[in-house]
Amino acid sequence: MKLIRFGEAGAEKPGVIINDNYFDVSALVKDYNEEFFAGDGLEKLKKDIESADLPQVDKAVRLGPALARPSKIICVGLNYKDHAAETNAPIPTEPILFFKATSAIVGPNDDLIIPKNSKKTDWEVELGIVVGKKASYVSEENALDHIAGYVLHNDYSEREFQIERNGQWVKGKSCDTFAPIGPFIATQDEIADVHNLRLWLTVNGKTLQDGNTSNLIFNVPFMISYISQFMTLLPGDVISTGTPAGVGLGQKPEPWYLKAGDVVELGIDGLGTSKQTAKAYGDN
Repeated sequence: MKLIRFGEAGAEKPGVIINDNYFDVSALVKDYNEEFFAGDGLEKLKKDIESADLPQVDKAVRLGPALARPSKIICVGLNYKDHAAETNAPIPTEPILFFKATSAIVGPNDDLIIPKNSKKTDWEVELGIVVGKKASYVSEENALDHIAGYVLHNDYSEREFQIERNGQWVKGKSCDTFAPIGPFIATQDEIADVHNLRLWLTVNGKTLQDGNTSNLIFNVPFMISYISQFMTLLPGDVISTGTPAGVGLGQKPEPWYLKAGDVVELGIDGLGTSKQTAKAYGDN
């Protein structure tokens, strides 16, 4: 099943994609939130859809973030060997974890707002895991039981804020619009092998990132188990699993970054594509 949220920002309704068409399920589901994922929301929705006469939705509609604002976004840093190498960082011996403010979440095709005083706004295509069941001290063997599905995420980063302004990475990760999520959440049964998915990103039509989740340093079950040793993962939480090489920070011979007017497109096998146009802070 593929879950979408559609409509104006702040007033999105839940929907599904069936045979590449959009349908409104707001009569069956309040929203794709912690309450939905914590119960039997997915299974109940699957059954209800079979007998429901669902209103079809115009595919020209704006897609919002594929889930309602979660309790947290947990990100795994430097989780591809080639990305660690391009940033001159050692290969992590344990996952590097940081948070991204949930206020950064926007729809998959909403504009990217380059922050006020930003000089180094960067891109990062990432596989997102959507938690489906509360997880605390979970074993690797049981980790997949705690997943609702997977989603495309662009983990935008302001490198000066992140690296040169002291403190944790969160300052460079949490600006408004820095977390476009979607277009849809694909449930686990939609993805044959989560560890063999191509992920790519272009800027102004030029391919800059072209990787595969087979190159993750820490795989999906390990990440869920590891993170759950330090905090409780709640239903609807998002784990962003890292990015392959090709970010602005790693460009040769010199790093370069996004400017107003640039167009970023990205995608992951089985998880669709998204597109953001960069605008300067303060521009209408």
